[in-house]
Amino acid sequence: MKDLHKISNKTKAAFILLIVMLIIILSNFNTLQNSKKVNENINGIYKDRLVVAHYIFQYSKELHFIKAEAEKLNLSDTIKTDEIISTLKVIHSIDQLYEKTVLTPTERIFFQNFLNSCNTINKQTQNKNWDQIAKSSEKALKTLEQLSQIQITEGKVKLASANAMYNDNNSLGQLEIALLIVLGGITFYLLIVKKTKRTIKIPEPPSMN
Repeated sequence: MKDLHKISNKTKAAFILLIVMLIIILSNFNTLQNSKKVNENINGIYKDRLVVAHYIFQYSKELHFIKAEAEKLNLSDTIKTDEIISTLKVIHSIDQLYEKTVLTPTERIFFQNFLNSCNTINKQTQNKNWDQIAKSSEKALKTLEQLSQIQITEGKVKLASANAMYNDNNSLGQLEIALLIVLGGITFYLLIVKKTKRTIKIPEPPSMN
């Protein structure tokens, strides 16, 4: 019965060790997955938000130039036309780069509105409608402001998600440390602590002398 009791205790301890190791493995796997997602979010903030913010800045710069040219009174129609058409080509050279980034449904709508405004400016330039070009440029600039606001909002969402996963990783790390301490304690118990053996003293036979 004693041997059976010993085997039972060791089996229980081994079972607990197995559970602790399994929890540690699952926790570590979850930590790796979170780290991967954090990396994706950081890359997303750079590729889809910071880079796009630079594109919006370039768009804005070129549109301010178009608006200023359209409002100038001392320029001939030919010079205005050439400069505005040339600037629109610069604007459209960025379009494909912008479209390659990850766009939210709302962002895609605003971006299409911006492209429509640019096409309108192109038609108005052909017709030399300078006052209308200035108004269309102002409309396009407001659309860019809305796109810029989306970048800020989406960037904050990704950053908040990355921070949440970072905090989860910290919590999981603390859990792993606690489980390793438990694992070490059980191992110490199995290897070092021994049951004290009871010794039974057999009385000596009575002396015949």
